[in-house]
Amino acid sequence: MAGGTLPGTDADDDAESDRVVFHVDMDCFYASCERLRRPELDGEPLVVGMGYEAGETIGAVATASYEARAFGVESAMPISEALELLPRRANADPDDPDAPDPGEAGRYLPVDLDFYKEVAGDVKAVLRDCADVLREVSVDEAYLDVTDRTAWDAAAGESAAAGPAEVRTLAEGYARHVKERIEREAGVPASVGVAPNMSTAKVASDADKPDGLVVVPPGEVEPFLAPLPTADIHGVGPVTERTLAELGIETAGDLAAADPDRLADELGDRGRELYRRARGEDDREVTPTGLPKSLSRESSLSATADEERKRETVRALAADVARRARERGCLYRTIGIKAVEPPYEVNTRARSLPGPVDDPDLVESVALDLLDEFDGDRVRKLGVRVSKLDFAESDQATLGGFDAGGGSGDAGDEPGGRDRGTEPRSAATDGDGGKLTDWVDGEPDGADADGETETDRRTGDGQASLGDWS
Repeated sequence: MAGGTLPGTDADDDAESDRVVFHVDMDCFYASCERLRRPELDGEPLVVGMGYEAGETIGAVATASYEARAFGVESAMPISEALELLPRRANADPDDPDAPDPGEAGRYLPVDLDFYKEVAGDVKAVLRDCADVLREVSVDEAYLDVTDRTAWDAAAGESAAAGPAEVRTLAEGYARHVKERIEREAGVPASVGVAPNMSTAKVASDADKPDGLVVVPPGEVEPFLAPLPTADIHGVGPVTERTLAELGIETAGDLAAADPDRLADELGDRGRELYRRARGEDDREVTPTGLPKSLSRESSLSATADEERKRETVRALAADVARRARERGCLYRTIGIKAVEPPYEVNTRARSLPGPVDDPDLVESVALDLLDEFDGDRVRKLGVRVSKLDFAESDQATLGGFDAGGGSGDAGDEPGGRDRGTEPRSAATDGDGGKLTDWVDGEPDGADADGETETDRRTGDGQASLGDWS
């Protein structure tokens, strides 16, 4: 690696100081997804809610854009309360003196989980390609350990990121690369925090939203945290915040200077853990949440109906996906494609196989066969996916006798998949709003990667859980 040691970092620091952790947090993810397919909503106060239909007022806010938050609208707020703060734009009539001011009204849209899954899958594909170790926390956030991809070595120039970093580092450049890939390939913005450990990276990703990049190098963690309110420390929820305030602890600096024995008396083992985090000490490793359920690669195109270009793209994607599956030692039972038509009509097709296989030629053959359904259609993105993965140790298999031209699509294998020829194609835009009980994160705010949870939850950028992103 080029560059020297960062100022304030001793050459004999623990290996933990060499660790580079990213926390990627999607900004108002549902609202960003809606703006992806409806660019005219950009800059508009936008509320995405669940459990209500247009014209009704029963339900809750799943997410609110930053423009809507300026009016006081927050996640998990009842729609009726949100409407009092931000009237629905459809009710704004400039000719009616009693109607709300159009400039102080917002757009209200129902949750469309199928569509958000598609976009989240695009984000996950980028993250998996950019990190060897990935922990998906929820639909809109993940931790990446990129220690083997980059370093804290100084690079040329001053830091352009927010936060305490003065010298530009290789880690900053790589984080910007990840952000730009997410925006380019998934079409939605993300905020990224970069730090030597998980808890500080999470705090950093929240420090400059939206579309932020905050870098906290080794040696700068504790001074970065010190002035922040205790509520900003990962693991401190409203209940713990009140308890700390009663002890006269208002900031992370106060918490770092507190008596750890007294904190343990008040909060148990969590008291000592929060004490360490306020001091910038967090030795947890980023651990994957489990084996992937699918492997996919996608490629954005200038909208085209050129059949040869489409087929060449699918061939390349199929070869790459099959290679990645073989490298990971997994078999697959389903092969599928995704075709996105302008402006953002997402279509997926999939075919189940008689048994698990490792057969790159079959992946290409089936993917091209599924692509035939889009003959003559303009597409702006193509993808190939293998799913129903089998990581069990077994002899590699092929199905040389499988008729790639036959078989039927399996609607249960891919989001939006259908039996070919049985139903018309449609974009994944018919979400019924979901259920209010679905409004949960993969891990609560205040939960760490080991499952510690805060008994109270504060609202924020929480999204309805989609489980696995794809």
